[in-house]
Amino acid sequence: MSWILDHLDDIWSLTVSHTWLAGVPLLLGLLISLPLGWLANRHRRIRGAVVVSAGLLYTVPSLALFVLMPLVLGTGILDPLNVVVAMTIYTVALLVRSVVDGLGSVPEEVTRSATAMGYTPVRRFFGVDLPLAVPVIAAGLRVAAVSNVSIVSIASLIGVNQLGDLLVDGYNRAIAGELAAGILGCVLLALVMDLAIRLLERVLTPWLRVGQGAA
Repeated sequence: MSWILDHLDDIWSLTVSHTWLAGVPLLLGLLISLPLGWLANRHRRIRGAVVVSAGLLYTVPSLALFVLMPLVLGTGILDPLNVVVAMTIYTVALLVRSVVDGLGSVPEEVTRSATAMGYTPVRRFFGVDLPLAVPVIAAGLRVAAVSNVSIVSIASLIGVNQLGDLLVDGYNRAIAGELAAGILGCVLLALVMDLAIRLLERVLTPWLRVGQGAA
């Protein structure tokens, strides 16, 4: 505990970096997954190919992907952009199936009613399908958030600073307080991101709260 109290500034700085490296790819991955999921759900012939292809991205070892990114992007090995791009790929790998499942869970009679009322496919997506798919997509987003927080810590092995530094340095130098700070920092950050997604889901689905209240 004394080590943590003596290094609060360093822990905070690493936490901010970790949040950025895990959070930005979460948003970018969602923005990419939404149109991919919409296309896969709308065109059933390509649905399997899109979902399987996205899932295969997650099988690439994270350290290998971090090392490969500088060669692809032309960046330096220590550039945080490498981690952001790699984590965005992992986020897409997790979220595409959630988006497809979420859009597929919208009752067919609802989509038919919206179409009969004159909704275009794009307008129906944003006005009907996407709002009703929020709970399923949010569940996938929570999984991706926790996964991102965990995987980002591996970037310490290539010199990108974040909470993983505490794990690596604490282990190498046998500093229990530093190791504990790294573990607790990652756990707390994952919990905070999970809570933020839960709160956003509640804001975007007010009809569910009305239904729960009536019950």
